[in-house]
Amino acid sequence: MKMTSIGLLVLMVALIGCVGKPDRVEPVTDFNVEQYLGQWYEIARLDHSFEEGLTQVTASYSLNDDGSVKVINRGFEAEKGEWDEAEGKAKFVADQNTAFLKVSFFGPFYGSYIVFELDDDYQYAFVSGPDTGYLWLLSRQPTVSEDIIQLFERRAKALGFATDDLIYVDQAPNK
Repeated sequence: MKMTSIGLLVLMVALIGCVGKPDRVEPVTDFNVEQYLGQWYEIARLDHSFEEGLTQVTASYSLNDDGSVKVINRGFEAEKGEWDEAEGKAKFVADQNTAFLKVSFFGPFYGSYIVFELDDDYQYAFVSGPDTGYLWLLSRQPTVSEDIIQLFERRAKALGFATDDLIYVDQAPNK
């Protein structure tokens, strides 16, 4: 199977031994994994080589038989005119009520996935990796209100993320 650029990011994160969390970032408690399952659109991110140039990025989550979470990350690479996809598995670090997971796309190597803000209806989520170099705004819809974007930027900046470097993802389908 071809190693995808999304998969390379996860591998790089995992090799650094990244199942920690940034200072001051606290995972959501009272987390309901069943409600979190399904498709999410990537609205904003801190860019990394594994996602560089990708548009229409989505993350889809479903339960595996063993209780872990199947993760499928997908994005369109316009330069190549093709879709880039990576499949992985996430496991809870502590318990299923705490939105702190470790995700692996390659064998025993894991990276952190921390949901630190989530609305009551599970329509948007603020997600961090192991340090302040990894940040995503996810939504159930391909766009969000300006209020959500401002909340995301304020909250992320207060936690030490480099919000001036955010990339806002083009979710418009290619014609």
